[in-house]
Amino acid sequence: MPVETLDIGTPFFTLRVLTDEDSHVVTGKTIVLNLSETPIRIREQQLAHLQSVIVADTSIHDLRHAVLIEGFADHTDEAALMEQVRQSWPSAFDVRGEERLRGISHYMSPKTWVGQYGFTLYHSGSVPLNVGLHKDHAFCPVPGFREVHTQIVGFGKMQQCREKDVSTLYLEEPMAPGTTHRPMYDDQGNFPWHQFETITPSIFLAVEMLPDGATPPA
Repeated sequence: MPVETLDIGTPFFTLRVLTDEDSHVVTGKTIVLNLSETPIRIREQQLAHLQSVIVADTSIHDLRHAVLIEGFADHTDEAALMEQVRQSWPSAFDVRGEERLRGISHYMSPKTWVGQYGFTLYHSGSVPLNVGLHKDHAFCPVPGFREVHTQIVGFGKMQQCREKDVSTLYLEEPMAPGTTHRPMYDDQGNFPWHQFETITPSIFLAVEMLPDGATPPA
């Protein structure tokens, strides 16, 4: 299916997965994330693998595998948007049961899988968030798990640490709407201790990429 619309953002955003589309016309401001190793062409620019940008009212080309997030800029009252999100999505702790998420203002949409790619939206409601450093993804026992996050609303930072202690921070990337942090995993899918931290209340997309041989969890 060349264009598949995901319902995880409804009614707040529209997410579409495009596959093998030679061109696509973007209307209004839209975040484009390239999941393919083939660059996406945006006029004279190229968008590389796992990079994202905001595009507006233009044609984009060579979309072998891409995610589009529409409607993110249509909300004039972000506080009201996030209050509606908190009423619609469960807490991440209630869904995932991880102790580091207990009592944290962190909410998540349903997760949907398209092939080996999992898509989930998260809302981080407090500043600071204190979501907790982590590096393991136990649901994927096959080496080679990958994950990136794309900022949709608000501002944050992706932090990497040498140890499970924020005082050992060695790399921090600012996250603004339309930004995807650089991949932080090695070729075996090993992650450093890392966490997302809020600068303002935020909404972001997590994209999980399973290696060959792994099965999406039920």
